[in-house]
Order: sequence, then C-alpha cells, then structure tokens
Amino acid sequence: MEPLRAVADWPVDHVAAAALTPAGVHTEGDVDRPFALASVTKLLTATAVLVAVEEEIVDLDEPAGPPGATVRHLLAHASGLGPDGDQVLAAPGATRIYSNRGYELLGELVADRAGLSFATYLDEAVLAPLGMAATALEGSPAHGARSTVGDLLRFAGAWLGADPVVIHHSTRDAAAEVAFPGLHGVLPGFGRQDPNDWGLGPELRGDKRPHWTGTRCSARTFGHFGRAGTFLWVDPDADVALLALTDREFGPWAASAWPALADAVLDTITRGDGQLPRPAADGDPVVWNREPRP
Repeated sequence: MEPLRAVADWPVDHVAAAALTPAGVHTEGDVDRPFALASVTKLLTATAVLVAVEEEIVDLDEPAGPPGATVRHLLAHASGLGPDGDQVLAAPGATRIYSNRGYELLGELVADRAGLSFATYLDEAVLAPLGMAATALEGSPAHGARSTVGDLLRFAGAWLGADPVVIHHSTRDAAAEVAFPGLHGVLPGFGRQDPNDWGLGPELRGDKRPHWTGTRCSARTFGHFGRAGTFLWVDPDADVALLALTDREFGPWAASAWPALADAVLDTITRGDGQLPRPAADGDPVVWNREPRP
C-alpha cells in the first residue's frame, strides 16, 4: 500500500508498520523486528483482564485500587489514582486520570487470583492463543511488553474480526464503548480533553482534538499509543486497523506523522486505488476464527 511507504521518511532509526483492511494485509519494514511497546502494553493487559472476567477470576465491579474504585474504574483510568504511585488525586468516577499504577494493580489482582505471575497469565490467556510467540511482558503490565508488527497484526485482527477470538465479541464490543461517560482529563501528549473518553483498556477517539489518530478516523476508533513511538488503532466503521512501531520516543514528529499516515491510508481505501493485497501464505499474521479460550 502506497501510503505505508511514508514511514520510511519518518525521523526514526527503525520502523515497521502495517494496515489491516477489507482488501487484506499491507506491511512496510521488518515485521519480525521486536520493539518496546511502552503503553501499547495496556491493550494486551486489558485483554488479559477481560479474559479473567470471562473466566470469573475477577469481576469488573469488584473493589480494586483506592476505596470506592473497581476493576472497571482501573481499566478506564477513572479510579482517581495518579499517574504513578499510590497517591489518590480524585474520587473514583470523578475525572479521567491516566494511571500506570492502576494497570499494575490490575496485573497484581489477576496474578493473585490465578496463582500465576501476570506475565504467565498474559501468555496463556492472550499471547499463546493468538500465536504471538515473539511477544513477551518483561516488566510492568502498564508499559513493559515487547512485540513485533507481525504479532500485533494478530492482536489487531482479534479486535477487528467479527468472530470470537480470545474474548467473546460482546465483551470486546463493550470494552470499546465509553466507560464512565462525560469525564474530562488530560490525554498524554495532547492536552486536556473534555470529554476524555476511554473504554475498558482502549482509548476512544470520539471528538478529541488534537488526537494521534487521523481526522478521517471515525469517532468509534479505539486503540493506544506508547511513549516509545508506537501505536495501534482499530476503526470498526472503516473495518481497518493501523499500527506502527518505532525506536524513537513520542514527540512532535509523531503527533504530526501519525495522523497524516492514518488519513492517507483511509483515503486510499475510500478511493479504492490501493495496491492489491499480497497473497495469503502459511504464517500470515492474521487470525480471524480461533475459538475463545475455555
């Protein structure tokens, strides 16, 4: 796909990118190269927590984190916890405060209930079923994973596909809806947003301006970006997922380059003049019809 070639001009040492579209899979760069995901890790962690909910290891509305907060609050950055550490800055459900610590508490809760390290649970619940053999959690459940574009294409397919993959489609769809509507807050790197919509793990585009997705992305677009210069989003209205991994920290370059890439990809799909997808092959990094984990 022609628009993806633009990533070669980004001011980074290494980059790989991919688009999952109705026409097929399009990639640019080394899809097998591992990158630090930074906060894109939260999408993996949230998915594992949702598996734990389906397995009835935890409940979305059970107490977790600060007094009055629940698992649902922690997933949606609405618990009142500060960005790092255990300082409580607001009452649960009062505002949206982006919290790494909240995701660490989620990892601790699931690990305790499952009797496994959270890294092991993540692998068994999400990574192994999706064939994400090159992905591993090497640190915090908030920002400590490494992965490849090839693996994240599998993950994106699980969130974009119509059939159940890892989590039931009803769970997935609910996670991509606004949790605690109407909360304002700061979107890291892009300033105060009102409302600052978030789902149960994914950040929701809504009407946020400025934003790291494209202007052509629908309001239902959801995903996450990371400080390591990484992002993954899914637009269910366009039936498109886009992701890119780099080795340069997020900054003004990304805030400019990422939306431009998104708009170019969606414009190409709308015009229908993109290149034909490459033929499917063994090991093609898309999974559509795996059964949910028992």
